[in-house]
Amino acid sequence: MGFMRAASVKDLKTGEKLGVVLGGKPVLLVNLENEYYAIGGKCTHWGCMLIDGKIEDSRIRCKCHGSTFDLKTGAVIKGPAAKPMPSYHVKVENGEIYVEV
Repeated sequence: MGFMRAASVKDLKTGEKLGVVLGGKPVLLVNLENEYYAIGGKCTHWGCMLIDGKIEDSRIRCKCHGSTFDLKTGAVIKGPAAKPMPSYHVKVENGEIYVEV
């Protein structure tokens, strides 16, 4: 599908997260010290929305059962989830954040 506009950099301060739907896919967009990352927005364990999770350093912990994922790569840090989250390329142009889905 290519890169799609997800948000403005003004919408996402350092340490914040934003849930968006791009190309019909839920995506979690995060700002970690002014670097932007995007992973799938639904936990691979039970499908809970990660926007409700808690950011801890460069990880997010799912609110439902505590699965923890790396926000930069989507890798599972701690289960019960066994499958990693999809990870998407992000670019910033003219103050706009684009995600490749």
